[in-house]
Parts: sequence; C-alpha cells; structure tokens
Amino acid sequence: MKKLLLLIIISFLGPCVKAQTDLDSLLNVWQDEAQHDSDRVSAYKSYINDGFLFSHPDTAFILAQNLLHYGEAHQYEKARAVAYNVMGVSDLNRSDYRRALKYFELSLKISDSIGDKKGIGASIGNIGNIYKEQGAYPKALDHYQRSLKISKEIGNIQGSAAAISNIGNIYYYQGDLPKALDYYQRSLKIYEETGNKQGSAYTIHNIGIIYSEQGDSLKALDYYQRSLTICENIGNDKATATSLSSIASVYAAQGDYPKALDHYQRGLNICEKIGDKWGLTIITRGIGYVHNAKRDYAKALEFCNRSLVSSKEIGALKEEKQAYDCLYATYKAMGKSNEALVYLEKLQAIVDSLNAAETTKILQQMEFTKQVLADSIATAEKERLVEDAHREEVRKQNRTRNMMAGGGVMLMVLAGGLYGRVRYIRRSKAVLQVEKDRSENLLLNILPADIAAELKEKGRVDAQDFDLVSILFTDFKGFTAASEKLSAQELVAEINSCFEAFDGIMGKYTIEKIKTIGDAYMAAGGLPVTSDASVKNTVLAALEMQLFIAKRKADRDAKGLPAFEMRVGIHTGPIVAGIVGVRKFQYDIWGDTVNTASRMESNGEIGKVNISQTTYELLKADPEFAFESRGKIEAKGKGELDMWFVSLKAERA
Repeated sequence: MKKLLLLIIISFLGPCVKAQTDLDSLLNVWQDEAQHDSDRVSAYKSYINDGFLFSHPDTAFILAQNLLHYGEAHQYEKARAVAYNVMGVSDLNRSDYRRALKYFELSLKISDSIGDKKGIGASIGNIGNIYKEQGAYPKALDHYQRSLKISKEIGNIQGSAAAISNIGNIYYYQGDLPKALDYYQRSLKIYEETGNKQGSAYTIHNIGIIYSEQGDSLKALDYYQRSLTICENIGNDKATATSLSSIASVYAAQGDYPKALDHYQRGLNICEKIGDKWGLTIITRGIGYVHNAKRDYAKALEFCNRSLVSSKEIGALKEEKQAYDCLYATYKAMGKSNEALVYLEKLQAIVDSLNAAETTKILQQMEFTKQVLADSIATAEKERLVEDAHREEVRKQNRTRNMMAGGGVMLMVLAGGLYGRVRYIRRSKAVLQVEKDRSENLLLNILPADIAAELKEKGRVDAQDFDLVSILFTDFKGFTAASEKLSAQELVAEINSCFEAFDGIMGKYTIEKIKTIGDAYMAAGGLPVTSDASVKNTVLAALEMQLFIAKRKADRDAKGLPAFEMRVGIHTGPIVAGIVGVRKFQYDIWGDTVNTASRMESNGEIGKVNISQTTYELLKADPEFAFESRGKIEAKGKGELDMWFVSLKAERA
C-alpha cells in the first residue's frame, strides 16, 4: 500500500521557508492601503495559503474571491492570476478537477498576457497536479517537465525544486522507486543549498517513505527522524505530527511498542492541538493496532473507534475502511466472532463503495480526457482552415512565372504542414473514439445495455413496472467460521472470487446482476428486457452457482483451507426497477417480490435451490426439472409460504 507523501504545491511565490507565519501580521499588510500592490497581494496570498488553503479550502476559495475583486478594482492583473491559482488549488483539494482546470487555465492565460513566466510555470505545474490526481501520470509528468523547463529558464530555483519533487511523486505512484528516489535527492540538494527548510523536510520525509517501501526500515527511520528535527525547528506542527506517525509505524513494525506508542502519542497531542482530523484518523488507528498487538483490547477498541469517528467526520472512505479493519482485527483477536463479522461486513460495504467510486472516477477521467481531445481537435481544425487559406494564396502566386520555383517550394512546405495537421486530427479522433468506447464499456458494467442507452439519449431513466421477474438471492454459510481463519484481505478476496464466477454465470444465462450486499448476491431474470425463458434461466443459473460452490469447497477442503457453503432462494412476480442516486448511481429494484425472494433464501438449505410456489407453478411442466415439496414454511413477516426445492433430473445433471 502506498504511503502518504508530503506534497509540495507549486505556487506563484514558491514554497514558504517558514511554515508558521503570523497570520495577523499578514492580514495587517493586506489591509494597509499604503502598501504597494505587490506587497499586499503577496501577504494576502500567504495569509490564505498558510491559514486556510489546505485545512479549510471552502474558506480559502472565498478569500481568493476577495483577491480577485481587488485585482479587478485596481487593474492589477497579477492579483487576478494569483486569485485564480488559489481558487484552482482549493477546488483541486476538494477533487473538483473540472473546475480546478478552469481556474488554472484562467490563471495561465493572464500570466501569459502579462509575460509572467513564473506564473506560467506555476499554472502548468498545477494543471499537472490535476492529471496526477486523476491517475493520468504520463500527462502529469509532461506538465511537470514543462514547468521545470520554464523555472530553469527564468532561474526560479524554488520552482525547479518543487517541479523536480513532483516528478519524483509521479515515479513513486507508478511504482518506479529508484527514479522517484533520484528525483527526491535532486530536489533535496536544491532545497538544502538554498536553505529552504520546509522543502528539505518534506523531501527528506518522502525519501524515508521510499526506503520504507524498499524494506530498509533503518534508513527509513533515519530520514523520518531528520525530517522531524527540521519540522520541529521551523515550527511546522502538521508536518511534525506526520513525521512522528511515520517513526511510530517503523517502531510498531519492529515490535518496539513503547517507542511506537510514545511517538504516536506525541503526534496525537499535536493533531488535537491544531485540529488536524486527518492526522487524528491515521494516528489513532495506529495506536489501536499497537494496543491490539499488546493484547490490550479495551484500549485497542477505544482508539480504533476514535479513528472511525474521525474518518467519518472528514468523509475519507479509505480511512474509514482501515478503521473497520482495525475493529475487525481486534474483535477477531478477542475471539468475539459475531462482533468481528459485523465490522467485516461494514468493511466489505466500504470496499463496494470504493469500487463504485473508482468506476465513477474512471468515467469522469474519460470524460475529462475526451473534452481535452475535443478541444485539441477543434484547435487543429481552426489551424487547418488558416493553412488552407494560406495554401490558396500560394497557389494564386504560383501562377506568376517568375515565382514558380520559390512558390513551388513554399507550396511543398505548406502541403507538408497541412498533411501533418490532418494526420494529427485523424489520430486525435481515433484516440477519442477509443476513450468513448472505454467509457461506454464501463457504463455497461454498471447498467443494463438498454438502460445505459436510455440514459445517454435522455440524460435520465424513467422507472419501469415489470410483471414477471425472477429474483435470485444467495447467502454464504460458514462465513463466520471462515472469518476466524482468514485475514480480512483473504476473506474479501475469497468472496470476490466467488462473485466473479457468479458474474460469469449471470452472463451465460442473460440474468441481470443487481448488487452485492456484504456476502449476499442479488440478481434478476426478465429485465430490462422480458423473456419467456427468464424463469427457467434464473433457476438454471442458481443450480450452476451451487455446483460451482460445491466444487470450490471440495478443492479448498483438500488444501486445508476454509470454504463457503451457500443457500439460494428464488421468487417470481412483479417489481419496479429504476436508477437511484446521481453521482454513484445504481440500477435497483423494489417490491414485495424482492422481499419474498429474500425469504426464500433465508429459509433455504445449504447446497439447494429453494423456490416459491409461484416459481414452481411456472416451471412444474418443464421435463428438465425435479421438484421436492417442502410444504408450508413460516417466513418472517410473511406467514406460512409454500416452498419447493428444485434440481435437474438425473439425465441432464
């Protein structure tokens, strides 16, 4: 798992040497009308950056608007460029990439118009940050390199160091640790030569992360401690807490729990003092794991729960998942299987949400890329029109004999340029088509084909009534026993392996997967397109699922590994189907048929497919199936219901 880097944001004024600035003094400079415009803007930018940009991005955005109005009122373009840059970083911190891009481009345009190359380099670098956050590392790398080139041209040493460090981050995220280390060391050399203590501290910490990833805990510890010393000396509390947490994690991995707890507690005190909820989330979880290792389970639960509360407050799903893992591991160590299972199910629910979020992020990235390509194509086509006009003019000139030779050469040059431009347009369109196809394929992974088509056409999907849909529910047995023998990661991996097989079976029988809920799997036959064969196909799919689980259990039993067994229930009837949600939308179904199908599953038996009376009536004449009446079974909230076991007759089985 990649660790959290201390990142350097590219700004107009470069990284601050002093981390803790007197905000009141900065504000006083900004409010002093006798001060020069450049001094006032510089002070106010530092006031926003140091006080709000990374802790309260919403407030930073509002303050940047004040700076924007100031630039407009005083006709000071630099102020407008700085304001747009800050607004872009604010949106970047809130993951609003499209809007952030807009503000960075506005800042870039103004900086270009006034010839401010430092501002140009900063904006290009921050556009690279957008690409980095979206996982488009090649594009991010290209922008960082362009920013670095500009910084070198104008002698902006601090800008060069920041760009080099950001290039190192790209290589780190791509898993190229040697290159990342090389760039961090180059950046560190600049920071140390120029006396930039904060830049040095951040880069030293990141070098420590590289060594930690490489398994060299001694070197990692050395660099973390060097970073800590600098951060304490310059008064950077937030970075100090991060370094303390990193040091503690090394000691915890070495089994030196007293030192680990000491450093975690020091970091915790700082985070509580400055109100750093993100730091609180990470540190309290680390303390929880240490107490779990010490078998002090009461304290472990206390700190794991504190981490969970903090993660929910900041809306960090990944950290929430880790907090649930902390609680699961603790209850598992205590031998409390039921409680452990509760948190494992919550962990799995977060994993499902993260997977959905990742899919949404990929779709957004595709749309972002498509827009960039479309803009490139539009620009290319405009340039082609200009070139066509020039070409026509040259043709006219070529009719004059005394310009024949020179005109011929010029025509060849223009024709060559035009040919290259046309090829570029064609290539861009081809790339755009590939991205479109990828986007549509991802959409089909979320929605049925007909529903996806309606959504693209209308921008919405109307809810539909279906008269005859077969709802299938599954539930694993042996889940609790397996959770006691497997780690959370192993357990989730096993569930995923089963669900992947189920997805394949659904595709084979044209059954629509609806969703997974923990270890439960839900699907529906007969929607969004009705079919006379849907009831039969749903039952065939259920029987094949049971066959898969039986074979997998036999294989895992032979290897001494824990395995699942499964119940399956099916009911057929009317339902309502539609899309719920706006951002993380989902195709879902509702109605009493769904509830009854759930009761078929919960009242079923391991290894068998339990169906309702309605489903039985629709299939009883089919010669391929054998049925076993179970009579009337009490179903929660439903009273007594007729139920049947269904199987394939021997000749087909």
